[in-house]
Amino acid sequence: MKNLCVVLVGTRNPLNVGAVARAMSNFGAMELRAVRPYEKAWREAKSAVGAGELLAQAKEFPTLAEAVADCALVVGTTAVGNREMKHPLRGLEEAARLIGKRMETGRVAVLFGSEKWGLSNEDLSYCHWLMRIPTRVEHRSMNLGQAAAVVMYELVRRERITAEAAEGLQRTRRRGTEKPKRAGLKASATPKNKGKEEFAEMETVERIGEALLEALRKSGYIAPRGEAKAEEKLRRMLRRFSMEAADAEVLLGMVRKILWKLEQE
Repeated sequence: MKNLCVVLVGTRNPLNVGAVARAMSNFGAMELRAVRPYEKAWREAKSAVGAGELLAQAKEFPTLAEAVADCALVVGTTAVGNREMKHPLRGLEEAARLIGKRMETGRVAVLFGSEKWGLSNEDLSYCHWLMRIPTRVEHRSMNLGQAAAVVMYELVRRERITAEAAEGLQRTRRRGTEKPKRAGLKASATPKNKGKEEFAEMETVERIGEALLEALRKSGYIAPRGEAKAEEKLRRMLRRFSMEAADAEVLLGMVRKILWKLEQE
């Protein structure tokens, strides 16, 4: 859970902020970030019972891009409703499994929108995919604090299942049912994250998007009045790629070279 960031976007109610912070503290998620919070709500929430230390260390950001810059996966929460989905949508159980796997190698951000509107389409464009708590159709939306608590619980539950499975495997090995290790090799010789992919942080992905957008402008691919929509589409597309860190750096270098060539003409 140390690699989990809970990001509140446009939160207005101090009681909700406090409830989210308390749920995080209950389940061991200690990184709270807020984007454009309602100033009074943010100030009053600092006195939340049982989560004062967590709130004292919480960070405030002017933009969502800055809030998730160091994260390798960004997941938005939604009640869906009548909204047209432009992202993959996953149920809570599947989402928790995927988030847990990613947290093994990098930082993950889970976004919660404002109490009144949820996450805007622009906010959602920063997400790789979305998740939904399986409430009944007749009453989809949940209180912000309750929703955060349910998500935190499911993440911890999946973490415990994984830990128990690993412990069971160790017991099996101790009973000698596994093949013996080769002579001269120690368990510590294998890197902890060997074979696990390290995904690009959103700061790098944003730089790729900025360079690509500039190249598209200079090439005449996008018109000035359609730039905002093109930027949002490009942002969503880049996140669907889920690039590894090394590949993202290579792509960034390629795009910058193309942009440099366009500027010479």
